[in-house]
Amino acid sequence: MSEQVNVRVLLLFGDQAEIVADVPPEERAEPVRYPAAEIAEAIGLPAAELPGKRLTADVGPDDRLAGWRLA
Repeated sequence: MSEQVNVRVLLLFGDQAEIVADVPPEERAEPVRYPAAEIAEAIGLPAAELPGKRLTADVGPDDRLAGWRLA
């Protein structure tokens, strides 16, 4: 079973969503970008509604996130 993490969508930058760990701002690393369409399809919302959403994702062997779900 893969590790699961809680994340938050900060904003959209073109067709990319900026994702950060859902922790206090002083504990966050730099945002990582993922395709907004991929996340939106996985959680069943339009991409325009992603900013501010809290999600859960699976951490893959290469530390990339997948398996997006609304938290």
